[in-house]
Amino acid sequence: MSNKDNNLLWRLLRKNVSAGQMAGFAIASLIGLVIVLLAMQFYIDIKPLFSSEDSFMRRDYIVLTKTVSSVGSLLGSSAEFSDAELDDLARQPWVRKVGQFTTPQYRIYGSLTFGGRGLRTYLFYESVPDEFIDELPEGWGFDPAERKVPVIVSRDYLSLYNFGFAATRNMPKISEGMVGMVPIQLTLTGNGHSETVEGRIVGFSNRLNTIIVPQQFMQWSNQRFGEGDTRRPSRLIVEVSSPGDKAIDEYTAAHGYEIAGDKADSGKASYMLRLMTGIIITVGIIISLLAFFVLVLSISLLLQKNSRKLQDLLMLGYSPAQVSAPYVKIILTVNDTVLVVACAAMLVCRQLFYMPILSSMGVEGGSVIAPIIVAIIIIGCITATSVYIIRRRVDKLMKQ
Repeated sequence: MSNKDNNLLWRLLRKNVSAGQMAGFAIASLIGLVIVLLAMQFYIDIKPLFSSEDSFMRRDYIVLTKTVSSVGSLLGSSAEFSDAELDDLARQPWVRKVGQFTTPQYRIYGSLTFGGRGLRTYLFYESVPDEFIDELPEGWGFDPAERKVPVIVSRDYLSLYNFGFAATRNMPKISEGMVGMVPIQLTLTGNGHSETVEGRIVGFSNRLNTIIVPQQFMQWSNQRFGEGDTRRPSRLIVEVSSPGDKAIDEYTAAHGYEIAGDKADSGKASYMLRLMTGIIITVGIIISLLAFFVLVLSISLLLQKNSRKLQDLLMLGYSPAQVSAPYVKIILTVNDTVLVVACAAMLVCRQLFYMPILSSMGVEGGSVIAPIIVAIIIIGCITATSVYIIRRRVDKLMKQ
């Protein structure tokens, strides 16, 4: 179709085009889209404040133990988890995976020397499946032929040593880089055997508030130095879908379990963040849907008012696509403008209102690609649906 034909069709059909209705749709759609984009971007930017694992879909973990009471201790109540309790826990809808802490069945005596001073004490360590360790260091594992044991320590322990023990005993403070250079002699005693192996701290954990050794070493040492009895786990690490879920508190309270540390509180804060973000995004989507219904209503009224003209044009030989072209062009122009302005508004609001505050907290913010892709998808769906409705209405007029 030539430009002359385009101009002719536009002059014939523009008379009943309501600029007010198009502006109303554009403003409502813009507001809804900006709300959705800002909520998504704010969630992406602020998520690192709730977790050291800087990821949009971070996994969450809690550590469960049984509540120990005075009466229960006197009556001999067990603090270990039975097979039935493990199976019941694994069936809960908020549980993704359950791991067990394995404890040694022998005595451990550790000694280390650095800076001309020595430190000797009884030790305790545990093991968990590798998949529950936040960062697996290089060389993690155990070979009985080498007798060298890599160790992961809670980062809190190093702080306690530097600012508690070392400060009061006039001992040198050590950094994370230095601590791996200090060998630890581990003397294992039990089942009529005694042997010394070399341990070395190879990493630190924010998730596990304990001392961790490889599962392979724990199995080997328990077989060699243990008494042969099988111990039930007294601590569990659980990967959960959402640590702030009320069902977790209800379940642990009903079964007499405790969540170790502050994971529950931080998880609840993260859960509330996700909940509020979801509510805001839902509000934005509802506004966008209402704007879309305004657009559909406007298109329907416009086509109804111009139905006689459209039928005349179709009888003169114009195709439905040609007759629909002016309306499609309006929709494309309005939606493209809304998309560009919404993305620009999101970036400007982000930079002006909350990014300076996050930057002062040392948070750099996340990528803006995901919200922009979502905006393109939303506008694309609205445009495609609108064009489909226009084409369908024009096809009906042709059949009348």
